[in-house]
Amino acid sequence: MFHKNEYIARRKQLAGQFSSGILLFLGNEESPMNFLDNTYHFRQDSTFLYYFGIQDPGLAAIIDIDEDKVILFGNEMSMDAIVWMGRQKTLAAKADDAGITSVSPSSQLETYLKTAKGRKVHFLPPYRAESKIKLADLLDLKLNDLSAAVSVPFIKAVVAQRSVKSAVELAELDKASEVSADMHLIAMQIARPGMSENEIAAAVHQVALKSGGQLSYPIILTVQGHILHNHYHGNILKEGDLVLNDSGAETAMGYAGDLTRTFPAGKKFLPEQKDAYNIVLHAYQEAVKTLKPGVRYLDLHYKSCLSLAEGLKSLGLMKGNLEDAVAQGAHALFFQCGTGHMMGLDVHDMEDLGEQYVGYTHELKKNTTQFGLKSLRLGKALEEGYVLTVEPGLYFIPELIDQWKESNQFSEYINYDKVEAYRNFGGIRVEDDYVVTSDGFRKLGKDLAITVEEVEEVRAKAY
Repeated sequence: MFHKNEYIARRKQLAGQFSSGILLFLGNEESPMNFLDNTYHFRQDSTFLYYFGIQDPGLAAIIDIDEDKVILFGNEMSMDAIVWMGRQKTLAAKADDAGITSVSPSSQLETYLKTAKGRKVHFLPPYRAESKIKLADLLDLKLNDLSAAVSVPFIKAVVAQRSVKSAVELAELDKASEVSADMHLIAMQIARPGMSENEIAAAVHQVALKSGGQLSYPIILTVQGHILHNHYHGNILKEGDLVLNDSGAETAMGYAGDLTRTFPAGKKFLPEQKDAYNIVLHAYQEAVKTLKPGVRYLDLHYKSCLSLAEGLKSLGLMKGNLEDAVAQGAHALFFQCGTGHMMGLDVHDMEDLGEQYVGYTHELKKNTTQFGLKSLRLGKALEEGYVLTVEPGLYFIPELIDQWKESNQFSEYINYDKVEAYRNFGGIRVEDDYVVTSDGFRKLGKDLAITVEEVEEVRAKAY
C-alpha cells in the first residue's frame, strides 16, 4: 500500500465533488473456477483499490458526504480461515493503513443504506455477476434496473481523478514497464525455430511472477500476429516467421505495464518483413512526437494512420489521395484498431466505467460505426499526468482481405492485386507506455530494443 495520507487525500478530493449523498464502493469477491474453494487469482476492483488500497476479497466501503464519514465494511478472519490460511494482519489494522478509523461487519452495510433512505446512494457500473446481485439486493433494485441507476456524476468524478497519475503512481507504472521490458527481452533472447509458443510464453510469465507481481493481461505471443488478441500458444516457430509478443506486468500494487515487440524467429528479418516493420516503427515515432497536453488523441491516431498509409503506398499496396483514404477508413484493411489507450490500475484504464467517459467527452463522441475508429478507446485531448500506450501496427487478415476484395471496397485506394502477395504475411505491432508531461512526454520504464538493428542485435547474441 501507499502511505495512508495518499488514500485520505484521494477520498477527500472525491468527496469534495459532491454536496450530499453516499458514495458506495464494492470490492470484488473470490470467484470459483470449478468448485467453491478452488478460485481464480484474486484481483481487487481497481476503483476500490485506488481509494482504499486493501487487497482482500469481500469488502465494501462508503463515503457518507452528509455525515462526513468513511466506513469500511468487512469481516475479521474466522478460526477456520486462520487454520487454513494462517493469521493475517487484521482488517482493523489494514483499515488503519488506509487511514480509515471506522470498521463495521459486512452485515451492517445493508442496515446503514436502509437508514439512509431519501438520500442518494451513488454507485459505479458493476461488471461482475455477483456484484450486480449484491447491489440489487442492497438497493432493492431489479437487476435490469441497475444500469439506469448508475451514478454518472460518480463515474465522471472518478475518471477525472484517476486519469491524472500522482508521483507515487508513476513510480509504480515505471516499475511495471521495467518488468514488462524484461519480459520482452527474455522472449527475444530465447526464441528459436523449433520451439513452441508455449515455451516462450512460460518464460515471459515467469519474469512477471519473479518480480512479485502478476500479468496485467493474458499473454499474446504468436506467429499469427494478424490475430489481434491471440491467446493460443500451440504453434511451433519456424525460420521466416515473425513472433509478436504483447505482454505486460502488473505490480503487487496493481499497476499495469503493456508493451509489444515483433521480432524474427530466426536471426534476421526477411527483406519484406524489414520494410513493413519500418513502416510501423515510423508511424509509432510520428505518434510519439505528437504527445503533449492539449493534443487530441484522435488527431494523433489519424497522424499514425496516415503514416502507415504512406508506407503502404511505398510498397504499392495503397494509392490515391491518402488523407481522403484515411478519413474514409480505407487504411483499416491493414490497421483495424486504435493507436492506444489509457493505462493505470487497469491495462485499459477504467474501461469498466465506460469509454464514453474515459476516452471521450460530451463534445467529442466516439465514432462507433466506422471500421477501425470504433475500436479507438481514446480520442479526447491529453492532459499532464495521463498515462497511455502508443501501438500502431499492420495486420494482414486473409478473411478481411477476401471480403473487401470481393466487394471491391475502397478500390480507388487499395491495390488488391498487390495485397494478395501479403495475405499470409501475419502482423506487426510495436508498443510502449508514456506519461504526458507539462511540455511533452516521457517514456515509462527503460529502453528496450525497437529498431530493426537493435532487435537483430539481440537475436544475434541469442544464438
